[in-house]
Amino acid sequence: MNKTNNSRLTPISKVLRKNMTKEEKHLWYDFLSKLPQTVHRQKVIGDCVVDFYCASAKIVIELDGSQHRIEVQEQADRARDLALNEKGIIVLRYSNTAVRCRFCEVCENILYHIDARTSNQCTTV
Repeated sequence: MNKTNNSRLTPISKVLRKNMTKEEKHLWYDFLSKLPQTVHRQKVIGDCVVDFYCASAKIVIELDGSQHRIEVQEQADRARDLALNEKGIIVLRYSNTAVRCRFCEVCENILYHIDARTSNQCTTV
């Protein structure tokens, strides 16, 4: 199924939007919300709720806390990333530490990927 919306997950995504982590708030309010491209917070894509999604670039941005370093969670993340990749979506993962300590580098990396994915798109007139 190539469905991008899952009504079962919509209430969860709304709760997550209202309860963003400190790092998610920082990335959202100080960078992503100011981009010319539309970026969605806590977006439902299929069976996933992703932290941030830029549809025009088909990029998911995930912020990972320490729980993502546990083997079981790493396996789940890989499976989820693969499922998103099969939809043509790339996943950019950054640790919460990177957002706190190397914010400018994280933003530059995100912008690089968005620009690379959107500048290759052809338009017809």
